[in-house]
Amino acid sequence: MRRRAVLYSRISKDREGAGLGVDRQRQDCAELAERLGWGVVAHHSDNDLSAYSGRPRPGYHALLDDLRRGRADAVVVWHTDRLHRRPVELEEYIDVCDPRGVITQTVKAGPLDLATPSGRMVARMLGSAGRYEVEHMIERQQAAKLQAATAGRWKGGRRPFGYEPDGVALREAEAEEIQRATDDLLAGMSLHAIARDWNARGVTTSTGGQWKATEVRKLLTRPRNAGLMEHRGEVVGKAQWPAIVDESLWQAARALMSDPSRRTTTGNARRWLGGGLYRCGVCGATLRATTGGTGGLGRGSVAAYRCEQGAHVVRRCAQLDAFVEALAVERLSQPDAADLSAPDSADDTSAVHAERLAVQARLDELIDRFAVGQVTGQQLQRGTATLRGQLDALDARLAAAGVSALAGIAGPSAADVWPPLDLSRRRAIIDVLMTVTVHRARRGRPPGWRPGESYFDPRGIEITWKAG
Repeated sequence: MRRRAVLYSRISKDREGAGLGVDRQRQDCAELAERLGWGVVAHHSDNDLSAYSGRPRPGYHALLDDLRRGRADAVVVWHTDRLHRRPVELEEYIDVCDPRGVITQTVKAGPLDLATPSGRMVARMLGSAGRYEVEHMIERQQAAKLQAATAGRWKGGRRPFGYEPDGVALREAEAEEIQRATDDLLAGMSLHAIARDWNARGVTTSTGGQWKATEVRKLLTRPRNAGLMEHRGEVVGKAQWPAIVDESLWQAARALMSDPSRRTTTGNARRWLGGGLYRCGVCGATLRATTGGTGGLGRGSVAAYRCEQGAHVVRRCAQLDAFVEALAVERLSQPDAADLSAPDSADDTSAVHAERLAVQARLDELIDRFAVGQVTGQQLQRGTATLRGQLDALDARLAAAGVSALAGIAGPSAADVWPPLDLSRRRAIIDVLMTVTVHRARRGRPPGWRPGESYFDPRGIEITWKAG
């Protein structure tokens, strides 16, 4: 009886991206089946999939399904390691083939006899050898990556955003986006806002995809931006590629992102400018934006600021925000506005950064001394806790000494620059420029008011300028 054969081919990494590897395997397997006089009933393949990783292989599972359902009673594969790299999968394959009398033939290793104890032993030995080869290869790759990291060389992989495919030369347009996003982040803009801005302007990831807040976080906190080499989550030294941002700014961005109090979710995204910023003129508490009873502001529901401690003051959100923004733009348009752009912190960032490097060096030295037995585990734990605390404090100082929220905004073109700004950036600017205090409104309607019209009385709004 002529056997019904199913062909299987697999390649772990398709570097050419065209499936040529599996096609060549298929051709060799088909020629072997023809020489054996077997009829080919199906061909299954897994392209760019490792048999060692444990990831699902659709083609392999389809092969097993054909055997279980009796559609085929023979398998032709290029080599045994194309079928299995993990002993657990080999045992499953034996359980499927043995009771059904399925024959396995390979192009490069000959027949695989699973019907006898000696044949199964050989199959298991081949499977163990294949697993050893993969583990040894991974070990060599890790050693090579560590050596490359120590030397500051790029370890290869997907093109990093901001750099050319060689991982070293800058891609200027993307590098400028990273610089701008780092400044915006330190000025108060959210990760979601940066992602939305990039997506709206057609700035894509290095693979041509859309940006998400999580991807922006990874991008802005990677050591590569500061020209540093990272290996397994630790900075190991200077890299061979140029830095995109100053190391102190990168440290500040990383410290800001590690702050647990920073919110990056959009579940309760702000819609109004002054929530948590404006203050009540009666008790000093912050105002919050709510939608509900109008409290004398007209009929129906309307968004309004209310005192968190009680109904001391109530103002329509849209009208108050428009008034505050007009004042901010007017102030930023003044001739002396450029003087407002200097960072508020008096810290010398270069001195703080030098101090941080010294603390990091002491921590590295402590770890090295523990590795050679000069420091006990208890001493290492106590010293590490102390030095980590100092590093956290220095990172906080670097974050506080970041770019002013007014950078790039102040000047004659403020009226043109303001409208496209994200709400989070506007809030940061208002927080730097002024304190807005809302007092109780005067009784009665202003002259000329007609029923059904909304009105806004600016006389109850007190503006205290912080800058200039």
